[in-house]
Amino acid sequence: MSSIIDALYELKYNPFKYGEYVASFYSCIGDVDDNLLLAPLIIPLCSHPVFARKLNNANIRSSIWTIFEDRANFYDLQERIDGFQILTGQSIQYCLVNDWLSVEESSLSLLFSSNIENPLVIQKNAANLGRLFSCHSVVEIYAFLGVKPR
Repeated sequence: MSSIIDALYELKYNPFKYGEYVASFYSCIGDVDDNLLLAPLIIPLCSHPVFARKLNNANIRSSIWTIFEDRANFYDLQERIDGFQILTGQSIQYCLVNDWLSVEESSLSLLFSSNIENPLVIQKNAANLGRLFSCHSVVEIYAFLGVKPR
């Protein structure tokens, strides 16, 4: 029975699907130093049932305070970040292989590079998350969410 559960989990949470989320996030994030450190937040927030819906409906006036206003929804965020750590790494590797992202080692950043050979479908909630995080530093974002990078 656990093999069926594992197979369903792998089907739902796979790097091929969430690679587009990671690339979409980095396509819209502004000039944020050390933006690679934000990668562990993408999948847990974009796959969260409440936050995914709010991010999908975000508009130009939305901010991290309006989208993430209910602090009670953060109760399991640290566990989600820890649980999706391997999937995040695999998704980044998939983006690098498809030339959707490139690494800038000097600034510890991932940069979006649109590749016509391997086009991706922009995921709206991940792109909106990137826009929301653009105005803030990595330290501010982690402090606001109440989680610790690992």
